[in-house]
Amino acid sequence: MLQKALALVLVVASVTSFSGCGSTANHYIYAALPAANQIIAYREDPNSGVLTQIAGSPYTVGDGAISLALHPSGKFLYAANPGQNENDISLFTIASNGVLTEVFPRTLVTPNASQPTLLRMDPAGNFLYVANSGSSNISVFSIDSGSGALTAVTNSPVFVGAVPLNMQLSPSGNFLFVSIASLSSGSIIGFSVNAGMLTRASVTPSDGANPNGLAIDPSGTFLYAANSGSNSVSIFSIDSTGTLKEVQGSPLAVGSVPVTLLLDPQGKFLYVANQAANNVAAYSINSSGLPDILTTSTTTGTFGTESSPAFLVADPSGKYLYIGNQGSSAGIQVFGVSSGNLTALATYGVGNTPSSIVVLGK
Repeated sequence: MLQKALALVLVVASVTSFSGCGSTANHYIYAALPAANQIIAYREDPNSGVLTQIAGSPYTVGDGAISLALHPSGKFLYAANPGQNENDISLFTIASNGVLTEVFPRTLVTPNASQPTLLRMDPAGNFLYVANSGSSNISVFSIDSGSGALTAVTNSPVFVGAVPLNMQLSPSGNFLFVSIASLSSGSIIGFSVNAGMLTRASVTPSDGANPNGLAIDPSGTFLYAANSGSNSVSIFSIDSTGTLKEVQGSPLAVGSVPVTLLLDPQGKFLYVANQAANNVAAYSINSSGLPDILTTSTTTGTFGTESSPAFLVADPSGKYLYIGNQGSSAGIQVFGVSSGNLTALATYGVGNTPSSIVVLGK
């Protein structure tokens, strides 16, 4: 189902500040439209947040393209294509004006994997991790720094035992955490990472049902899990071995069907997209890693969105927050950010439900 897929594809762009100042740098927004087999592209005005569609966009991509990942060099964009006639990854080069050009052939995840639905890249841009919902495993590819070409690493893919709901890499790139659903609850599997190779290190109950959203603070000290099936967020400390320990006061009750999370780069604020409540809740993070509802702008600490907010991403300056909505609006909503608070600026209809957004600063 598209709703489930959308919950899987939280794709967080690299950000540097949530209090950026004026800039003349070009920023580009890319969104996957799986129903249309397209990627739509915009130029963002970094001083107003206004989006202008790039000429030639939207671009044709593989069947059901659902998740996007940017290379930290800003040269390459990857798209996961889970369609039955695809089961592959597309590679695009990115021109200085934001225009995309696909490089063929596409990289297959078969024969040992199927339905790639979520992409994550290590901080150095050396490896691409692919969660495959059809085969319940994780494929790992090394990335050629010159061409962006993908090559499967030894012992890939790695079986996780159930359909991956989400995955996040620690800021150091040393650990990969994968959330899965199991009966009425859920679990988070921790892998140690060595040159792209994954070794299972731990399995921790998520203390909630369907942990669709995952986020890790910039220091790599805390992991947060949004449990969409139990309307809560669980908070875990991460030790030096990658083992998780739930902190006192967790889980935290939140809004209705929380599906995705976003932390600011300083780890000061946490945003929770409550899909059934049509809002985003904002929290400040205290010294224990626990979120406190942010009521400096609203008494409830929540900000209304278009229907069914599914994922969150911030632009490189940190001045704007983008929300992908999977309801009737089928659009990208832009919010201004100030001291953790949000101000709705604009909504851009994209014709089909977006499933993943990435933001590139140049």
